Amino acid sequence: MHRKFVQDLAKNGLKMPLTVDMTLVKHPDSAAILLDGERLGKVVEENAKWLGVPLAIPRMDLELEKLQLLDFLKIQVEEPGKFHFEKPPEQSTIDRVMALKNEPLLPRVEAQVKAVEYIAKNTDLIPVGMAIGPFSLMTKIIADPISPVFIAGTGVTAEEDEEVRRMENALKLAIGIILHLVRRQLEAGAQAILVCEPAANTSFFSPKQISRGSNVFDRLVLAYNHQVKELVEAHGARLFFHCCGELTEQMLKKFCELDPAVLSLGCSRTLWKDAAIVPEEIVLYGNLPSKRFYSDALCPVDMVEKQCAELLREMKAINRPFILGSECDILAVPGHEETIRQKAIAILNA
Repeated sequence: MHRKFVQDLAKNGLKMPLTVDMTLVKHPDSAAILLDGERLGKVVEENAKWLGVPLAIPRMDLELEKLQLLDFLKIQVEEPGKFHFEKPPEQSTIDRVMALKNEPLLPRVEAQVKAVEYIAKNTDLIPVGMAIGPFSLMTKIIADPISPVFIAGTGVTAEEDEEVRRMENALKLAIGIILHLVRRQLEAGAQAILVCEPAANTSFFSPKQISRGSNVFDRLVLAYNHQVKELVEAHGARLFFHCCGELTEQMLKKFCELDPAVLSLGCSRTLWKDAAIVPEEIVLYGNLPSKRFYSDALCPVDMVEKQCAELLREMKAINRPFILGSECDILAVPGHEETIRQKAIAILNA
């Protein structure tokens, strides 16, 4: 997929909230669909056609990589979400993950790959794959990532500190499984991969360390995401990059070094100000407060309408095309579906 395609979408005023989950839950057997690649692909297709957009973007199911990692390593626990490596993963374990090729996938993961394949083979939509970012996955597989990230930011190495070694080895496991699953989606026909790195933010990194010259953000975030970018572009696809966390200007500049075709930011950022930082060839996406869409008290429809109007007005004033959308996946909160749907429609009608 050429970058110009996405740039032209922005110039033509594309509006694209991320609503696949809303479309999925309209089906009474939504849980079964998550295990059926063809049906999941049809839901992604249905959602894209409802929005009237050419990009077939799947759900941000950011638990899949951890589940698949534990399955490959034959780690069986009752609650996978609560599992953490208590000791630094061994190099032999890392090597096993890096050597993965065509091993069978878990049904939910296989369905995600097959959904991409369905879009590629049966529709005229652009198939987009999905992956959690390496740093964000690392934060899910060790219990306390904040401490070792800070320690590493002071210059302490993995050889000097076991916490840092556990964190860095967990990162190596993370990039191994992510590269494997991204490759599978690319081979299935994905023309873009949306990498979601929400944890690469000020909750996990000290802005003071970074402003004082620490390269910890480069080492733990940029270096690993560059590996994903290289794989994606080697297959002729494009990197879409998403971070909805709190960012400093320096962090934003670092993300721009990845040169994604699309950069998706959370509502903590002001897009028309960030446009002065982000190179014009990178299409900005966002950034309505979709995490609050479930609540009319926190985020009434008229607020969404006003924020849409402000974004469109301010971005037009600086002559910067962008894609208007949600700051994150719009999840279907039980009992609030219609409230959420009306806010998605407000974006489309802006």
